[in-house]
Amino acid sequence: MRFIQFLKTLQMKKIHYWFLAVALTLSTTSCEDYLERYPLEGPADQSYFANASELELAVNGCYKGMNFHPLDGMPMQLLLDDGTDLGWDRNNSSLQQIAKGSHDSNNSFSKSIWDNSYKIIGRCNFILDNMGKLDGKMDATLQARYRAETRFVRAYTYHYLIELFGGVPLVTKTIGLAESQVPKSTKEECVTFIMSELDAAANDLPVSYSGINAGRATKGAALATKARTALYNEKWADAATAAKAVMDLNYHKLHTNYGQLFSYAGQTSAEIIFALQYLKTSTVVHATPQNFLSRNAQGASNKVPGQVLVDAYECTDGLTIDKSPLYNPKDPFKNRDPRLDFTVAVPGSNYFNFKFETHKDSVKTINYATGARVDNQDAIHAFATYTGYCWRKFTDIADAADRNNSELNISLIRYAEVLLIYAEAKIEANQIDQSVYDAINAVRQRPTVNMPAIKTGKTQAELRSIIRKERKYELTNEGFRLIDIRRWKLADKLLAGNFLGRIPKGLLATAPVIDANGTPDYSSVPNKADMRVVEVRIFKPERDYLWPIPFIETVTNKALTQNPGY
Repeated sequence: MRFIQFLKTLQMKKIHYWFLAVALTLSTTSCEDYLERYPLEGPADQSYFANASELELAVNGCYKGMNFHPLDGMPMQLLLDDGTDLGWDRNNSSLQQIAKGSHDSNNSFSKSIWDNSYKIIGRCNFILDNMGKLDGKMDATLQARYRAETRFVRAYTYHYLIELFGGVPLVTKTIGLAESQVPKSTKEECVTFIMSELDAAANDLPVSYSGINAGRATKGAALATKARTALYNEKWADAATAAKAVMDLNYHKLHTNYGQLFSYAGQTSAEIIFALQYLKTSTVVHATPQNFLSRNAQGASNKVPGQVLVDAYECTDGLTIDKSPLYNPKDPFKNRDPRLDFTVAVPGSNYFNFKFETHKDSVKTINYATGARVDNQDAIHAFATYTGYCWRKFTDIADAADRNNSELNISLIRYAEVLLIYAEAKIEANQIDQSVYDAINAVRQRPTVNMPAIKTGKTQAELRSIIRKERKYELTNEGFRLIDIRRWKLADKLLAGNFLGRIPKGLLATAPVIDANGTPDYSSVPNKADMRVVEVRIFKPERDYLWPIPFIETVTNKALTQNPGY
């Protein structure tokens, strides 16, 4: 039983619900929150915390705040790739505005992430400011663990904030209206704080949990988040050291079945270091299947991958499709890195018991459950996937009948990412040794992937190309792409121009040229003009490497300066 179920159990007890209302909605840097009024009949803040149960309930509330759905009932992490070169949101949403470059400082998607982040930070600050009242009144080891869990959640929240917005107000205590004029700290100052907090958290977190506590932050989660933060900010030695510390725990390991990781069957895998927890009986659910699934599977197909992602995956000989003799333009999905089919529903595959086919002349398809030929909604429906593809990751056929209420956990940190962090940090530091090849090849050669090993003797530039492509193959649709292409200074090249889907009634005549970063160039493909232009995007390098700070924040907090260009 996961700890979110324990939260429901706690709610059944006679615990003061006024505490939950206060602890989950405490002040942030936004004046809107300061001006909210709470019921006056409850005890004052000075009485918190009275016992360990109240503290536990508050910490659980911090975790629940991470289950944040800024759009269409989906977790933030599963939306981000649909604002990059890899995916697209059909809904004319505020996320789509960011992807197109038509957003401004009133964009509701970026604002909702800012707002929710500071609500979580406010909750964490309240706990850390007040839990000392329980010194000597509860088990000291448990108290230290709750403190570490809270510091982890706060640091994890800040690590996303700074990559999306740059330097932000670094609020580390509960503040009132009189203190609400808080300027930005520099990104470097925030990074230093985040890494220090994660070090402290790791000291008091266990390697693993069991029973009702499964899903809480662990030592590995803290160290992995430190490694990620360091990598994102070019602190190569820190990144490699923290990643190696996770590896040396000798607890986490790669799951043998890659596709299973994103299904109910893989939720307890030792590869998953930290995940958002969902449970229907606690009404903590998400609507990912409804947004991802094909029309035959009764989904909306409104969050979809594009052609450039599909063409990026190598063939099974380890060569890109423009160089491999295994690539056949007439059968383009054959002999490809298995992670393509595990990540994307491609034409001709079995997708939720239907033959998935998006060629517009394929007006009939097969229902494998019945054997019958049926109308092919993925070809004839007006809102079938515009790109010709659907996401397969984080869809499980167990959710077919209740697509808006999935309880499939969403992994936020996997051991495979840790290995790739380690390898990239060592590559960028030009400390290339056998351990770099071992880390990359472990990811490439898990049994259900089994791609050829990278041979030794590569240059730093060659390995940089390999690791960037490997992150795309391994981590697509898990929320890493936006930050990756920003930190690699590729966003201005990849987020401008046409977002492309498949040729509606055909296939590419030849393979596109694949560059060192795994990006296709279609300029030499004879029938490139037949590809579907799904969206035309612009990207302003002087502006769009950061999201805008919400306009209302700069109005209410005069000390807060807007990001350039907004």
